[in-house]
Amino acid sequence: MIKIYKDAALSTEDIMSRDTETFDASAIVKEIIENVCKNGDKALFEYCEKFDGGAPDSLLVSAEEVDAAFEQIPAELLDAMTKARDNIRAFHEKQVRNGFIISEKDGVVLGQKITPIEKVGLYVPGGTASYPSTVLMDAIPAKIAGCGEIVITTPAKNGVVSPAILAAAKIAGVDKIYKIGGAGAVAALAYGTQTVGKVDKIVGPGNVFVAEAKRQVFGIVGIDMIAGPSEILIIADGKANPRFVAADMLSQAEHDKLATAVLVTDSAELAEKVSEELEKQIPELPRAEIARASIDNHGKIIVRENLDTVIETANEIAPEHLEVCVDAPFDLLPKIKNAGSVFLGRNCPEALGDYFAGPNHTLPTSGTARFSSPLSVDDFIKKSSFIYYTKDALGKVADKIDCFAKHEGLHAHAKSATIRFEEEPAK
Repeated sequence: MIKIYKDAALSTEDIMSRDTETFDASAIVKEIIENVCKNGDKALFEYCEKFDGGAPDSLLVSAEEVDAAFEQIPAELLDAMTKARDNIRAFHEKQVRNGFIISEKDGVVLGQKITPIEKVGLYVPGGTASYPSTVLMDAIPAKIAGCGEIVITTPAKNGVVSPAILAAAKIAGVDKIYKIGGAGAVAALAYGTQTVGKVDKIVGPGNVFVAEAKRQVFGIVGIDMIAGPSEILIIADGKANPRFVAADMLSQAEHDKLATAVLVTDSAELAEKVSEELEKQIPELPRAEIARASIDNHGKIIVRENLDTVIETANEIAPEHLEVCVDAPFDLLPKIKNAGSVFLGRNCPEALGDYFAGPNHTLPTSGTARFSSPLSVDDFIKKSSFIYYTKDALGKVADKIDCFAKHEGLHAHAKSATIRFEEEPAK
């Protein structure tokens, strides 16, 4: 049963603790990466055999496999994915950045240039469940950014990739799909193998091994973030429907036994009713065992004295998903400082953002919403500054550069500016 914390007995540790189990995967992942670097495709086939129930004939998904999968998908699912794609595209197109140029007088031009990342790899989970929604959320911003090549790696059970993932990849315009998962897939994307091309950046969620692999290859390639278990925090007042609140908490709890579902409320009565509802709804879920472990071990209900302290608590936790279940949610929005994605009102379940609304569902976890942001078009571009000075323009500031550089003890820096105004030495 979920733990309820009353305001009077609430400590900072109670508020902040995610009770996340720790598992040090670093040594295992290091060995996998070294094996892939040394043995390439041979190592990947071995990991497919070991972890996915059988090695595929080829690591690369063929165009025929994609087309066949597309034909298998129910029409209503294709329609849902296509409309979701349109919503995701419409939202992310608003994020497109343009470069700029500042032309100053006297021969000075400054600017910023936007360049898409050339090759990106998208990791799509396929362990306890497959997630075609992740394909859309990760591939569409990359496509909008203008990346030259977009590839997917995803586990293939018994050598077969989920048809829904293949269909989503086709809808999103992915260039290549590889039948590999786990830390081995991350290593292949970072270092390349005989079949898998090396990329410049890896994005997408995964289990503890995927997260650790991304950590270890960072610097060789870029990464989006180190994602932890899924989280939801719900702000709710006494008028909230406990059935809805419990259902929304379970929408994250069913993801993973390590997922965290939290309710923060100013109503002790609602807290008790939601606890009762969780006990009613958990047994009805197909993934009841996972949801039960999540709720019992990592879930919590926190009762605070008023909505102001409720929001303070939410900002301290900095959740991945934040629902605001009150009558006037836009009144509270300016007070929310730390959250990956915010769901406003009583009719905005987190699943709306996971699948359909348009904002990205690849979000910062484990409190990192204090300093990081959802996946966006920005994750697939680079910004380069540029500077142009005429000789006359440089001459007007050379003494300032000389002064600054010599103050820092960097005389060659100073000389590089002033030498252009010295007479040429006699030959």
